[in-house]
Amino acid sequence: MPRFYRVVLAVLILAALASAGCARAARDTTGFAVKKDLTVKASFEKTWQTVKSVLRDQGFTIYTRDKRGTFVAYSDAHRFLLVQPRRIKYTIEVKSVDQEQTSISVDAVRQIYGVTLLTYPDWHDRKLNDEKATDKLFEAIQGEIAGTKPAAAPEKAKDGK
Repeated sequence: MPRFYRVVLAVLILAALASAGCARAARDTTGFAVKKDLTVKASFEKTWQTVKSVLRDQGFTIYTRDKRGTFVAYSDAHRFLLVQPRRIKYTIEVKSVDQEQTSISVDAVRQIYGVTLLTYPDWHDRKLNDEKATDKLFEAIQGEIAGTKPAAAPEKAKDGK
């Protein structure tokens, strides 16, 4: 085999190997969300208003408020040094069970801001490892509906005592 053909064959093999690993499909995020359900003894309207006020009180950014019962809210995006920005996305559905009971369902997923080879810069879902924020949200909603807000932590005096 002449030298020219060997060089062409080697270049074709290298090109095929190089192009095989460049692009990849988007990550399958099925099952990444933490799902929690709660049923409260309150009307749909009272529950909807309570969920809205609790989200505001806890500092979430409410992106969608659908009067049919859906909220999409985000925690503050934060970054530590050079790490990608992160936030938690909450999708909250409020459904009327009957006149006196309402069901609340929360899907929470951790998101990071970034870009992959086949996407534009955007928020990408990742598995939520810590469910404390979701539990805190449910406790606050239950406390508001029951009429007992959770006690706030006492503030320290300015002199440190």
